[in-house]
Amino acid sequence: MNFVHQTFPQRVLFGAGRRRSVADEAARAKVTRALVIATSPNRSAEVETLLGTACAAVFAGARMHTPVETTDEAMTSVSGKAIDGLVAIGGGSAIGLAKAIALRTDLPQIVLPTTYAGSEMTDVLGETTKGLKQTRRDPRILPEVVIYDAELTMTLPSQVSVTSGINAIAHGVEALYARDTNPLVQLTAEEGITALGQALPAIVQSPGDAIARERGLYGAWLCGSVLGATSMALHHKLCHVLGGTFGLPHSETHAVLLPHVVAFNAPAAPEAIQRTARALGAADPAAALFDLLTSSGVPSALRTLGLQEESLVRAVDVALAQPYWNPRPLERDGILALLNDAWQGRRPHVSSMASH
Repeated sequence: MNFVHQTFPQRVLFGAGRRRSVADEAARAKVTRALVIATSPNRSAEVETLLGTACAAVFAGARMHTPVETTDEAMTSVSGKAIDGLVAIGGGSAIGLAKAIALRTDLPQIVLPTTYAGSEMTDVLGETTKGLKQTRRDPRILPEVVIYDAELTMTLPSQVSVTSGINAIAHGVEALYARDTNPLVQLTAEEGITALGQALPAIVQSPGDAIARERGLYGAWLCGSVLGATSMALHHKLCHVLGGTFGLPHSETHAVLLPHVVAFNAPAAPEAIQRTARALGAADPAAALFDLLTSSGVPSALRTLGLQEESLVRAVDVALAQPYWNPRPLERDGILALLNDAWQGRRPHVSSMASH
């Protein structure tokens, strides 16, 4: 074996009711004038109360895909209120905005995830400027403190739970076949996929299942951490293009695309796909992921998300203009066929997949 494994300094608190530690964590991080970041005042209210006098301002206008103009707007609060720390509560929109501000200011971040996407565990920021979403990595982007409290996810609709959870599974799958994967990443990714593969159907069946909610967050933590430890491939590139350039919703796009990318990359990454199959308890992981979508009532086609068929060619062009490394060579016709299948909502298959 020959590999490099990079670890990052990060404090993780996990457990029901842990959100009530947010004021203690702010004090521990020497944050006395926090900017609370959320997508709506309803979401930020409890954290404001818990922080008490340590809450100096609130920005409740976080937006999907982290538009630069939204970060510019939030920065006026940072400079005008002498902010010395960031507390974000929500999904990728709120956490992404905190990351974008931290990149500019190096302010400490305390984040409380309310979905299963896992971006809180990475030093990756995806920003959208003039219709183009680009990613960057920087140590300042990584949140210093993550508080996982399953009670914050109890009201998350089951369909949103499924799409954000498959978003996290995508992190795990791509980490399994990443160019810089390693044994620890592979163990962690498989465990994370297993946890989410068990949690999501249980949440759909019973949205109030606290044990399933907690298992979903556990899986999100693991899958997010392996995305932070490795590099991204075709799946993430296509999602960034469809989100940043065409405005498609983030987690739903991940969910629709992942089964098709798994099928596409399977011939070039058999061990990774075999691990994915084992984690999901399914002989064909691409079909199993697709079936999870359809059985949950979640959109399973890009056209359902509002993408026009004539946009597929441009999406391929944008993706190939600045491609990510991928285990299977990126050929224009193959990627266009993948996107067309995803646009139509066809059920994909991993051909010649041996049973786990």
